[in-house]
Amino acid sequence: MTNLQFASLKQDRMFVSVKTGGNVTLQCFYQSDVAARFYWYKQTLGQKPRIISSYYKYDKTVTFHNELNNPRFMLETGNGENHLAITDLSISDSGTYYCASSYLYMFDFAEGTVVSVQGSGLNIPAQVHQSASESIQPGGSVTLDCTVHTGTCDGEHRVYWFKYSGQAHPGLIYTHGGSNDQCERKPETQTHSCVYNLRMNSLNVSDAGTYYCAVASCGHMLFGNGTRLDLEVLINSDASVNLLLSVSVQIQKTLIGCVDNVDNVHYAAVRVKTGSRSRKQRDATEECVYSRVK
Repeated sequence: MTNLQFASLKQDRMFVSVKTGGNVTLQCFYQSDVAARFYWYKQTLGQKPRIISSYYKYDKTVTFHNELNNPRFMLETGNGENHLAITDLSISDSGTYYCASSYLYMFDFAEGTVVSVQGSGLNIPAQVHQSASESIQPGGSVTLDCTVHTGTCDGEHRVYWFKYSGQAHPGLIYTHGGSNDQCERKPETQTHSCVYNLRMNSLNVSDAGTYYCAVASCGHMLFGNGTRLDLEVLINSDASVNLLLSVSVQIQKTLIGCVDNVDNVHYAAVRVKTGSRSRKQRDATEECVYSRVK
């Protein structure tokens, strides 16, 4: 096997920003005498790459796959070229587009081009809302809510929940995606709202922390401000009183023990100079220093 099996792929731009309804051509150049098949893949944030097109250079066959087989997508092929043209762009076209080649069972990918489709002024900015805090007793349950408003973007969502306890980096604890069955569209306000829940049962102290909801939608990652989960540990009042009484008794026993063992000691009275304090206060500050007689 040699490096000649791979095409030298090059995408001309790393980032493209286009308005909705506009057009874009993603250019891909290759140099190879061996690789015969070329592809375009699209990866939406939070999802797996999905194939758009395949091209076999020897018989000039072009195939568009799945829902992308529509007139908005066209392939411009030629000597060393595999360009993807997209017309009438919508926000759901946002994502990273990769040009690829294959030889036998080996694939080679170019750097990729990020396409960001900007909506019109009528679009409502995307937002993620979470409640600020929740207080739960150990052993209890809680449902954390994450409400997403994505304006006119109605592509599939992928939802992530992260936990941050203050001692380490936020860790991923749950992910959900591929379905919009928790969403509702309101045509009169042009909003597309979705509510996602995270249910947690049998909570303990280790579950305390801040939980963040993040939603990948239409090529963008949206983060909530986080919900602080506090666990309230209740102390029995009778047990608290008994504990304080026990501590008090132990202190008294210790003091009495020090006073009772006085047979073999030498007393030296020490008066502490107290300045202008009253006689009563000065008497209260006298201390006895005990030295053992050998």
